Amino acid sequence: MQETNARRTMEVKSRHHLRSDEVREIETALEDSLGVGLDADTYELVELEDSEFDIVLVDGEPTVVYVEEEPFLTVQGANAYPPTKRVVTVDAGAVSFVSDGADVMRPGIVEADDDIEPGDLVAIAEETHGKVLAIGRAKTDGDEMVGDSGKVVESIHFVGDELYEFVI
Repeated sequence: MQETNARRTMEVKSRHHLRSDEVREIETALEDSLGVGLDADTYELVELEDSEFDIVLVDGEPTVVYVEEEPFLTVQGANAYPPTKRVVTVDAGAVSFVSDGADVMRPGIVEADDDIEPGDLVAIAEETHGKVLAIGRAKTDGDEMVGDSGKVVESIHFVGDELYEFVI
């Protein structure tokens, strides 16, 4: 029951439609970082109380999240608009851990974009269906992510967390 109560803590502080220049900024950032082209009619910024995140509703869906001022796709957004860049793919054995918010360790990674650099936001997808389970921050270069040991992606937002469960 506590988990349900925790989800209710994400309350909207403010909500407003974005100007066309703000929309262009988001669209350009996502195209550059993820290879994703958003095509939508409405973009609304939702500022949340007591949360490190601000969300952008794209056609009413929580599609974009600001992580330290950088726009990136939410888990739902990444599944609606699959990224072609900055993707880290994990094997079936890592799925339950990543879905619970665990950081990503080298042994669970089967593939990572070579262009990923430390500090980049990344989408973490599962190998079988390519569904995005989490987003995180890379701790190493993409071409060094596959290996035997070590934490390589710090989890930020994942399936089932309060941001994932947030509804407006």
